[in-house]
Amino acid sequence: MAQMCVLVAGVMLCSLPACSLARNLPKSQSLENKEIVRLLRQMKRTPLHSCLKDRRDFKLPWGRENIAQNQMAHGPCSYHQMLQQIFHLFSTEHSYAAWDNTSLHKLLSSLDLSLHQLEQTEEGNLDCPFWGTAVREYFQGIQLYLKEKEYSPCAWEIVREETKKRLSFMKPLKWKS
Repeated sequence: MAQMCVLVAGVMLCSLPACSLARNLPKSQSLENKEIVRLLRQMKRTPLHSCLKDRRDFKLPWGRENIAQNQMAHGPCSYHQMLQQIFHLFSTEHSYAAWDNTSLHKLLSSLDLSLHQLEQTEEGNLDCPFWGTAVREYFQGIQLYLKEKEYSPCAWEIVREETKKRLSFMKPLKWKS
């Protein structure tokens, strides 16, 4: 039980910087984000406790100091990059083999809608080379993990949980006018 408490505390501490990434999103985007998290929750197929041996620290590419310096200019861009990478990750052939296709299709549709709405709202202001590279490298690490684990059900469950966790901490703080 103590190990589970330490695990939960570690997850919470590691995830705090991510909450600032999407701080400038409109309320409609926040609703889409909640929908994506809800769909990820519904996709759960393997009990997480049976996959504890497969846990991995995916090492967030952003830290508290990076967020503080860059959040005003790059929040929507980082969020956009994250959504793109999640869409790419879950639209692979391996993903279709791992998940129920109906649930996966709903998730991909919601991600696509969210990406489209964000692109319309930000009117092309989604260029952020540093954050884009950092987010892509983070997801490359996740893809490498899946490959190392041979796309096992537990590996996908760990990735699903990691993705859900990152998105659930993203909340719009203040919409810029």
